[in-house]
Amino acid sequence: MRTIEDMRTFTFPVIIEKDEDGFYAKCPSLQGCSTQGDTYEEALENIKDAIWLVLKDMEESHEEIPVPVATSLPTVQVTI
Repeated sequence: MRTIEDMRTFTFPVIIEKDEDGFYAKCPSLQGCSTQGDTYEEALENIKDAIWLVLKDMEESHEEIPVPVATSLPTVQVTI
C-alpha cells in the first residue's frame, strides 16, 4: 500500500479543442495521450484520467516520467 510520502503530484499542460463531435483533449508532454468528451468539463476530466493511466503505466514499467513540455498557444493574424 502506498503511503502519503510515496505520492507525487505532477502538473502537465493540456490542449482542449472543440470539434464537430464535442471536445478533443491531448497532453503534448506524453506522446499519444489524448481523449475526448461531449463537454469541455468531461474532456478535462477524461484527460486527467488518461494522464494518470499513462503515468501509472510508466511507473510500473520503471520508465522515467518526462518533464512537462512548456506549451504556448500564440495567435496569428492571416489575411486572405
